[in-house]
Amino acid sequence: MGLFSSRNINKAKRLFDKNKDKIGSTVGKATDTIDKKTGGKYADHLKKVDDAAKKISGEQPDDERDRLRPDESEGTASGLHPDPDAPKPND
Repeated sequence: MGLFSSRNINKAKRLFDKNKDKIGSTVGKATDTIDKKTGGKYADHLKKVDDAAKKISGEQPDDERDRLRPDESEGTASGLHPDPDAPKPND
């Protein structure tokens, strides 16, 4: 039996339907971790992944990305802020 057998595909579909509400948040946590480890290098790609996961899980995708937005002055992981309106460490 191969990885993409009809039995495995059907099982994956059932698991997806059963846990649809958890997909968006789980992928969001994973993209946050990846973004921190890569220093914001792949923020645009991670935004697309995160928005796609939210869309299939029934959540509203972020139109304006605030979670993975680099600071205009630096562009490194240390310049990332969870909230664009939050005070920066130097403020």
